[in-house]
Parts: sequence; C-alpha cells; structure tokens
Amino acid sequence: MTRFCRIVTVGFGLLYLAALGLFLVGTFGLFGSERGPLAGVFLVPLGLPWTRLLDGVAQPLLPWLAALSPLVNLAILVAICRLATAKRR
Repeated sequence: MTRFCRIVTVGFGLLYLAALGLFLVGTFGLFGSERGPLAGVFLVPLGLPWTRLLDGVAQPLLPWLAALSPLVNLAILVAICRLATAKRR
C-alpha cells in the first residue's frame, strides 16, 4: 500500500509540475511560443474541487490561485500516505 501511495503521489506531483510548466510557457510566451488564453487548462482538473471555489475571486488573481490549487490536493495525498504508513507500523 505504501509503494502504491508513493507512486500516486509522485505521479501527481510530476503531472502538476508539467502542467505548471505549460502554464508558465503559455502565459508569458516563453521559448518563442504564443501567449494563449488556455495556458492553464491542464491545471484545472488537477486542482478540482478547489478550482470550483474560486468563482468569486478577483480576475487578476484567478489564474495564479488556480495554478496553486493542485498543491492542496498534493498536500492531501501526502497526508494520506503518511497516515497509511503510520498505521502500518
């Protein structure tokens, strides 16, 4: 169970880093790419359900908070893995 938990957590973290990288490249036009309005499209499903709570946030803060929302899910995964490891010992 702990190996599976670690694989899922590391996999989620890698997906988050890839989506965050694509967001930064698309938002700032890095490496000669065009700026696009859909730069953070991969961050939205990784941050669910927390991205749904951002409806009332000011427009300039919205992309940045949406980019940080998957960190909540990553923290939850890490906490679950630690609890599973502690109960096993």
